[in-house]
Amino acid sequence: MGEKIIPLADHRYAASIPRIPERLAAPTGRVLDRLGRPLRDLRISVTDRCNFRCSYCMPKEVFDKQYAFLPHASLLSFEEITRVARLFAAHGVHKLRLTGGEPLLRKDLERLVAMLAALRGTDGMPLDLTLTTNGSLLARKARMLKEAGLQRVTVSLDALDDAIFRRMNDVDFPVADVLEGIAEAQRVGLGPIKVNMVVKRGSNDHEIVPMARFFRENFGGAVVLRFIEYMDVGATNGWRMDEVLPSAEVVQRIAAVFPLEAAEASAPGETAQRWRYRDGGGEIGVISSVTQAFCHDCNRARLSTEGKLFMCLFASHGHDLRALLRGGHDDAQIGAAVAALWAGRDDRYSELRGAMQADSGSGERRVEMHYIGG
Repeated sequence: MGEKIIPLADHRYAASIPRIPERLAAPTGRVLDRLGRPLRDLRISVTDRCNFRCSYCMPKEVFDKQYAFLPHASLLSFEEITRVARLFAAHGVHKLRLTGGEPLLRKDLERLVAMLAALRGTDGMPLDLTLTTNGSLLARKARMLKEAGLQRVTVSLDALDDAIFRRMNDVDFPVADVLEGIAEAQRVGLGPIKVNMVVKRGSNDHEIVPMARFFRENFGGAVVLRFIEYMDVGATNGWRMDEVLPSAEVVQRIAAVFPLEAAEASAPGETAQRWRYRDGGGEIGVISSVTQAFCHDCNRARLSTEGKLFMCLFASHGHDLRALLRGGHDDAQIGAAVAALWAGRDDRYSELRGAMQADSGSGERRVEMHYIGG
């Protein structure tokens, strides 16, 4: 049985209903945007809820007990998500990433994983299916996710020091439980595992080297630690440039203790710059969307939990695919609309950041990280 669907309008973020082209050309497996970037990666938010209140994403003073999250009836059902993913795969997407909010809060998520794991790309191969989580529920759910067909996980972890970690998640959650989730994910074969640390100068930047040391010594090459520059996503996290620690400095700090050498990107459009430990002890990555924009080869689209398609992490306007899904349109019509949207895409916010205002200048608020995933 599918999830019950009750039509419900939600105007949390501005969105237009995509136009269906008059001529419905069959998908070719490759569609390019205005800057020549192919569509390869679809990030799917399955919930806007999270059990953490990290200041850079969902500060407690904004997302308090009175905050109105989306009702379940507004969310795309698992069947709708799978249908969208299948249409994107026909246009060349070969990687799906489940995000949130915290995706493991979505009930019966392993059922969605199994449905997505059955999809195939244009090459006939299974899609690359991954999930990003804060790790709080991972120890409990890793095995069932693996058995359902999930291939890999990325875990957000901003500090090893328990006091600092509790302060950053702002719900007093212990770091030991997240580390147990990472260990369990490794045991069941959800790897290689990536661990993402958002670095805020003055908050947790002194944890950089301890994080590198810990994962080198305890996990070796089974875990890839990645350091993310604090980004100006949304409008609620109080972002300031003086709290951004450039990735170049992160690399310098680690290399002073554990010598590094640059490594080639593992795939086109990869967001992280890779660095290997010279002694063979694994690698790290740095994601530098503030100081070194990577818009020029961005191949990612993002689907919100209630079906709005966003072409950029820093967008203020989406495209309402749910209206098409629930409006009786067939796959050919919706697929053609998706192709037309991507073909018209010219987003490159990070490259233009210096010439833009902190907001979009349009009066529309930029989409929040918890709503659309990373």
